[in-house]
Amino acid sequence: MSKTRQSPQRSGSQAEKPADYEVGRGKPPLHTRFRPGQSGNPKGRPKGVHNFRTDVQATLKAPVKVTREGKRRKLSTQEAALLRLREKALGGDARALDRLLGLAQAYNNEELTAAAGLSAGDAMLLEIYKARVLSGAAGRSDPAKENEGGDGS
Repeated sequence: MSKTRQSPQRSGSQAEKPADYEVGRGKPPLHTRFRPGQSGNPKGRPKGVHNFRTDVQATLKAPVKVTREGKRRKLSTQEAALLRLREKALGGDARALDRLLGLAQAYNNEELTAAAGLSAGDAMLLEIYKARVLSGAAGRSDPAKENEGGDGS
């Protein structure tokens, strides 16, 4: 006796499958498989849909018209926002001044490091780690000499 049970014939499905085909793990019934060219996720993300990061970048690059010194100019949204922040900071707004100084500290240095986007605590931990690695490297200047000292073998 074989393991496969023959069920009443369905419309065309029995004629397509071989007699020894066994349904099981990784072997779905032939009538439920995706047809050639058919997607497994037909209502998935459409082509050309942007994620949030892309939308933010596009928004900041979009031009806006600004009047500066009596002249209308086109600037990026990002640049216009920075100019507005500068105006508020120079006008005495403490929060705007704090934010502008934070941006200046993060992006106005000649030597930008990977720690530019880190919080103060994370930057401190990174500096401690770098100091430990450098002090450890100074103590072990030549690995070949360490092996010559004899390890008992």
